[in-house]
This record gives sequence, C-alpha cells and structure tokens, in this order.
Amino acid sequence: MTDQRTVPLSVLDLSGVGTGRTSADALADSTALARTADRLGFHRFWVAEHHSMPAVASTSPAVLLAHLGAHTDRIRLGSGGVMLPNHPSLVIAEQFAMLEALHPGRIDLGIGRAPGADPMTAAALRRTGEEDFPTELVDVLALLGQPAAGLSPTPAATRLIATPSASGTPQVWLLGSSLYSAQLAARLGLAFSYAHHFNTGLTEQAAAAYRSGFQPSAVQARPRFMVSSSVIVADSEERAAWLSGPSRVMMLRLRTRGPLAPVVTPEEAEQLLDTLAADPDGRAVMAQIPGTQITTTAEPAVAALRELVDRVDADELMLTATTYDVADRIHTLERIAELW
Repeated sequence: MTDQRTVPLSVLDLSGVGTGRTSADALADSTALARTADRLGFHRFWVAEHHSMPAVASTSPAVLLAHLGAHTDRIRLGSGGVMLPNHPSLVIAEQFAMLEALHPGRIDLGIGRAPGADPMTAAALRRTGEEDFPTELVDVLALLGQPAAGLSPTPAATRLIATPSASGTPQVWLLGSSLYSAQLAARLGLAFSYAHHFNTGLTEQAAAAYRSGFQPSAVQARPRFMVSSSVIVADSEERAAWLSGPSRVMMLRLRTRGPLAPVVTPEEAEQLLDTLAADPDGRAVMAQIPGTQITTTAEPAVAALRELVDRVDADELMLTATTYDVADRIHTLERIAELW
C-alpha cells in the first residue's frame, strides 16, 4: 500500500461566487487560496472549467492559471480540468505550452470530457461529441510532444507543434468519475485523477481498473492515481456541519435540476434546508445528497482522509470544498496541513 506519510496534498478550486458578491471577488478568493496552499506546502492547485453557472467564476482555466502563476512561488498549477470537447486540440496544447513557458516545471494539464455546462451552453461551446474524445486527447499529447500508448494521433497532429521552442512540457492528467475514464487513462498510459468528491460510488472500482489495465507510455512508466475528496474543517463538528450548508444547497440544486444561483450564506442555507426537511419528500432527497463528504474537526478529518488514501492506494490526494467565505477554506487547509 502507499505510505500515507508521503502522499502529497493538493487543492481543487471552483472560484465560487457567493450571493451579493462578484466574479472579481471570487477570483480574488481563488488567488488568496492558492497563495495559502503555496505557503503551506501543498503540491498542486487546480482550477475548474464551468460555463454559464452563477456560482462559478472559473470559465477559462488557462487565463486564471497564468494569473495564479504570477502570485505564487512554487506550487504546481493546473486545470481540473479543461473540457476537451469544448476546444480544438491545438488551442489547448498552445495554451498550456505557453503556461509552461511562463511558469516552467509548474504546469499540469488535467483533461476531462464533460461539457462543464448546461445543455444550451454546451451546444454553443461544443465543436465535437464525446465519441471523438480519445482521438482528440491523443492529438493534444502529440502536439505537446508526448506520444500516448495504444492510439495514434491524426496526421495533422503529427505535423504541428504547440510552441516553436519548448523548454519543457506540462504534466498531463486524465480526469474522470467513471470506469470509462479509468480504462482510457490506463490504455493511454496517463496519470489519472478520480473525482471521488462527486460521490458516484465507483472510486474503488475505478482505481482497480486503472491500475490493472495500465500500459506504460513514454511519459508515464507506472500508474499514478490521484483521488479527490470534499472536506470542511472547523473548530467544532457543529460549526463544520453549519459551514457545509451552502455546499449541500448547491448539490441539491445540481442533482434536482433546481434554479442555478450563487453560493448561499450558511444562514440562508440553514433556512432553505429547514424548509426542505419539513416535507417528507424533501427529507428523502436530502438523505441521498450529503453535500460535503467530510465535515468535522481536524483530527477526525485527517483520519478519514488517510482511510480514503489507504483504501484506494492513492498516490496523491486532492482536497476541495464549497463554502461561502474563503476564510473557512483557508482554515481547512491550515488545519489539515498541520496534522498531515
């Protein structure tokens, strides 16, 4: 099993927009969180790609990563992830080759295949369908000079380059929350990050499928598996549960196709959840959607995270959380870093 003491800790951030706040506020919060993660010794800081979502300001990972690189010193920066069906392979390769030139040795390119948007927005963004994803992924790798195992790139991708004179290349990860993604990452010989915080119930199966099917490639000789978890740490269990209310409201809206809205305050979340709990059908829905996975004080949180790492034999652990106030996310990172 993986030695838990040596497993690096990383952060995934969505640049959440709270009620009464602006996109500029959310991006400033992301900058503060990245600087904290850098100071505390976290290994990576990844940002997401979402579109037309009032609660998420991170629409363009490459732009945000360039900014974060200028405001941090050593932490690796990456996409969690860029949604490949939304963009031409050459555009993604060029963006991340430029990021690597700007911040050498610090850039990760995490690639996903979901649209990161509602159907109308996805239709406005999307060039291709998900069936083209493996070919386009291999093309991105070829454009970055990183041949994959198992599949060949298109002729155009073998003739083009992402940057005229590369001094290094970003580290490519495939992201996913399904067995399909795990199997594709294994087939292509890529590092794989599994979105355990989505609560799909497939984490252990995905980890096993990835490791058992892994084919060594020119860029990844051995499987490298990262798992994510959502966690909020506070000074009491009651406060941690209270701070997790906004994440539960957001998850309820996403799962039940409710109205898209900014991240509510803990006070607003408490009122909304109390109203929902008064209805029997509402209680049934709430029981199936926990929101944040780990909401407790520091020591139990670290124990639960260590158990997850041990259970899936993870090589790395990525933490994420939705809170109204960035100070609560900063507190979570600080307390976990103290004990890890």
